[in-house]
Amino acid sequence: MVVGPINLPVGRLFVEEVITECRKRSASRADILAFEFEMGLVPAALDEAKGKGIDLAPKYIPAEVFDKRAVDRGQVVFHDISFIEAAPRYAKKDKFTLSVELTDFSAYYTQGAMDVAIASLKEGENEVVCEQGQLIKVSRDKQGVTTRERLTRHWTDWVDYWAVDFDYMARKEIIKIARDMGVEGNLPGMPPVQGSLVEYEERWTGGYIFENEWQSFRTRQDRKLELTTAPHTYTKPGRYTVAVKMIDILGNDTMTLVPVTIG
Repeated sequence: MVVGPINLPVGRLFVEEVITECRKRSASRADILAFEFEMGLVPAALDEAKGKGIDLAPKYIPAEVFDKRAVDRGQVVFHDISFIEAAPRYAKKDKFTLSVELTDFSAYYTQGAMDVAIASLKEGENEVVCEQGQLIKVSRDKQGVTTRERLTRHWTDWVDYWAVDFDYMARKEIIKIARDMGVEGNLPGMPPVQGSLVEYEERWTGGYIFENEWQSFRTRQDRKLELTTAPHTYTKPGRYTVAVKMIDILGNDTMTLVPVTIG
């Protein structure tokens, strides 16, 4: 088991280090726990690791880890990352125009706390738990009778918000790193000391910046969700990568990449 950084999302470099360490230790499986994962990391990183004989299981660290009551009741569960599927829909009369349709969402979340929730319920209380990829509302009435109500019946019930970047790899993520100019005591990569000469070097992180070019989301007043984007027209032929980002009703962020050919 490996725990990612608290203040940064787990990215490709972190996963590569985990793979290297697993190979050194002849380990065939590793759980990666993190508060956030870099967009687009899954499932590509998992497939890469599997090709090297290592089964990686990335899991989200839930906010309940900071709730002592949830910890004491055994309700802290590390959710598996889910997957979304999207498909390009090309315009029949315009080879430069397409739309993107959200076609499926697979939730592998397993709360595993149904029995605990039922045992801890008092009369007149209710609680929502996640069991086998579905949200279930457990209630106990004043007569002590316990009932279960399934809140998610279709994969679309999980979608709270989704957005699309039609040319995801056009914007590289560039960071600036301070470089030491020879002042004693100022080590490379460290914050410069007072009075030192510093120049900044631009480096590509290996990732890309998601730019929201279309979105659809639910509100309290309007629960409808569009599953197909408005048509998007490209100016040049070629191969592009469309990024589809989704946030589910538990607040977890998932993204998938869809290659398309224009022209």
